[in-house]
Amino acid sequence: MKKSPIVLSIAAIAMAGATTSCNTNPVEKPNIIYIMADDHAYQAMSCYGSGLNETPHIDRIAEEGMRFENSFVTNSICAPSRAVLLTGKHSHLNGQLTNGNTFDGNQLTFPKLLQEKGYQTAMIGKWHLRSDPQGFDY
Repeated sequence: MKKSPIVLSIAAIAMAGATTSCNTNPVEKPNIIYIMADDHAYQAMSCYGSGLNETPHIDRIAEEGMRFENSFVTNSICAPSRAVLLTGKHSHLNGQLTNGNTFDGNQLTFPKLLQEKGYQTAMIGKWHLRSDPQGFDY
């Protein structure tokens, strides 16, 4: 029985991937610091080119890491926006429609996923979701 070149190519790629994934050096997980500040525009921080404020420490973090330059929100209200970021689900699916709702922390959130991958997680600052934070070690 003659094998198709496509099948052989796929098998070769799969085997190459299997051999490279058996590396004995563990891959270091990157540190993740997510800073979310509400009620201001991007012009409030100098790392986005603002002349209004000087934010040298945030600028250094932005320079050494990553900053969002073209992002949008699905809900611009404070608590619903936080719930969308935590769950990856629109407000009508995560249940946080207004600032007056209580967030259902039993939902799957990105901090819980990070914990499953061995990350230590912390939430410091304004929670604003009327529930106890879940998925955070601190």
